[in-house]
Amino acid sequence: MINAYRANGLHTVLSPDVPGQSLTSDIVWIDLVAPSHEEDRLVEDLLGIEVPTRDDLKDIEPSSRLYVEKDAVFMTASLVFKADTHNPQITDVAFILAGGRLVTVRYAEPKSFNLFIAALGRAPDETCDGRMLLAHLIETIADRTAEILETVVARVDQLSNDIFRGRDERRPPKFLEHKLAEIAECHRLVGKVRDSLSSLSRVLSFLLNVPAVQEDTKVVSLCATVVKDVATLSEHAAFIAGNIAFLLDASLGLINVEQNAIIKIFSIASVVFLPPTLVASVYGMNFRAMPELDWTFGYPMALVGMLISAIVPFYFFRWKGWL
Repeated sequence: MINAYRANGLHTVLSPDVPGQSLTSDIVWIDLVAPSHEEDRLVEDLLGIEVPTRDDLKDIEPSSRLYVEKDAVFMTASLVFKADTHNPQITDVAFILAGGRLVTVRYAEPKSFNLFIAALGRAPDETCDGRMLLAHLIETIADRTAEILETVVARVDQLSNDIFRGRDERRPPKFLEHKLAEIAECHRLVGKVRDSLSSLSRVLSFLLNVPAVQEDTKVVSLCATVVKDVATLSEHAAFIAGNIAFLLDASLGLINVEQNAIIKIFSIASVVFLPPTLVASVYGMNFRAMPELDWTFGYPMALVGMLISAIVPFYFFRWKGWL
């Protein structure tokens, strides 16, 4: 699909099935969402540029992600999407400045784009230029990334409360194992956010060195502000990752403590029942010269001996604080 937006937020849909289409001067943003080959060809004919394909976007070489060709600036950034689900993912989005317009090519629906489209009509008139539009779009992406990190912080705080709440509270079986899965989800999301922030940082650094962008002081100022925001978010993401690593280590430690407690119970039980077993083994032998075999009270005395030999170690362990 090809969405063509004006500065006031109004948009039209371009289609290769309609012959003789042209771009009016007030169209400042062309957004290609999962474009077909025919739609790529239409935009290429209208703007005289080569639109990156899905395979081109996956190229990790810096020379293939950030370059200038025929006065058009090509940049590819990795953005987080599905951040509100249990399966956050990364998608590559191309940003192209060509003919005073912004062209984006994407094969996913990052929430930041929907937020930017909703606010496009409320943007000031200065955004009519593709360069300023791109700067505001990247700013929206950074703001959305900040929202994602705030959500992760809330989840990590809740996980911390759940993991370190009163030890006397009854917990369901495998409680900590389930928390490990939630910790892994947070770690995965933060990892993708850090990858996205790193990609945005490279795009902004490249953008600030483009002569066409340096000519507009407002765009340069806004991009410089976003660079600082991205750097701050990267530091915050690193801090959150450290907290998640601590929670992971703490959870594994608590699981180890619980397992050791179970093993301790079995170890103490085996030690407690060892003396009675010894007594029973002695009197289970059938030697003829055992005087207790003919004693009337031999059997009850053997039972009492086994009981005492079990009680004494039990109370000894309690006195030592091992139970």
